[in-house]
Amino acid sequence: MTFKSYTKELTFKTKKRVEIIDITSKVEQAVEDSGIQEGMILVNPMHITASVMVQDHESGLWKDLQRVLSELVPYDESSETYKHHLSGEDNADSHIKRQLCGRSVTMAITNGKLHSGPWEAIQYFEFDGKRKKRVLIKIIGM
Repeated sequence: MTFKSYTKELTFKTKKRVEIIDITSKVEQAVEDSGIQEGMILVNPMHITASVMVQDHESGLWKDLQRVLSELVPYDESSETYKHHLSGEDNADSHIKRQLCGRSVTMAITNGKLHSGPWEAIQYFEFDGKRKKRVLIKIIGM
């Protein structure tokens, strides 16, 4: 048995500053394209102000996640609130939200498919958008 690897980058442009995009079908397509039957997949954003998460694809839950994060870490342009803004940026809240949500997801591949629960979907969670974004998909296995 020989291990192989497969790499793909997803690219898209976010429309809003804070946005959740379901990328499950694109990740599933990458698994199929890889030809790997048994292995692991890593899916991670190539941006410091975004997360990839596994969560239910349900709009009410997405709104709840956005609301709770905004309450915990509100957007505020003031450098009194966020010292990061002294650097000329206004996205300190986005960096903190990413830390709270994590960076990436790793999942199993079994019989050539994502090995996930019935309600699990993979989402890109953007905290500082309105520009071109990339997501790395890395698959290893056999």
